[in-house]
Amino acid sequence: MAEFLDINGGRIAFEVTGTGPLVVLSHGIGDLRQAFRFVVPELVRAGFRVAAADLRGHGESSMGDWKSISRTDVAGDLVALVRHLGGPAVIVGHSLSGGAATIAAANAPDLIDGIVEIGPFTRPPTYSLGGLLRNRGYRRATLAMTAVLMMRSLRQWMRYLDVAYPQKPADYDAYMAALRAKLSEPGRMAEFVKTMKTSGADAGAALPRVACPVLVIMGTEDPDWPNPRAEAEALVAAMPAGLGTVEMIDGAGHYPHAQCPGTVAELITDFLRKLRE
Repeated sequence: MAEFLDINGGRIAFEVTGTGPLVVLSHGIGDLRQAFRFVVPELVRAGFRVAAADLRGHGESSMGDWKSISRTDVAGDLVALVRHLGGPAVIVGHSLSGGAATIAAANAPDLIDGIVEIGPFTRPPTYSLGGLLRNRGYRRATLAMTAVLMMRSLRQWMRYLDVAYPQKPADYDAYMAALRAKLSEPGRMAEFVKTMKTSGADAGAALPRVACPVLVIMGTEDPDWPNPRAEAEALVAAMPAGLGTVEMIDGAGHYPHAQCPGTVAELITDFLRKLRE
């Protein structure tokens, strides 16, 4: 059952499962907290209290109350949620929320013990002409996302997701139908588009200020970058030395937590246990 936290005139929906040290999960743009549906039970079985939250403007969180949905905004929401639930916590952020996790860790080091960034957009994106010419997945994803921004096209978003999931989970069709229905609600696409109007410069600037351990998980077939490993390694290089670790998941796209949940849950669990050694 969803619970709600009032923040700056809006409401954030979240769901808590399990007992133990706190882990907060935050999904990416145009998605739902159920994106972590396969990972949550694994983390609970491993002995953690897991809170999965809907981004502002997404899922069961309120609409129309948010002037922007930037990484800094989401970071503030996550820090408020950790305080509400009684931190400290580890934040697991996907895509835009990876950048938000970085900012949260830099701004609230007393509350954030560590962060896991999955397919993170933590730096301003740079586009590669060579990548567009040589990498079909990167080309298709870039074109679809450009159309989403320019035309507010739900159809193009669904095309992007088809590329971003080179491996489809068993419930892919049902999950996409639920996601399409949610994004078809009046006002939802307008909220979604707000997420695409920020550059990520705020998260990039926060990287040198992170003081906790960081795990970056990236799929080798993530179509959002012409070279996913290079992007992950660049993030770690921008952090203080020794804090960041990169784990690549072979064959996974932009959603490894749904495509390869067992592998992702194991990586997160190992990271969490090492924090407490």
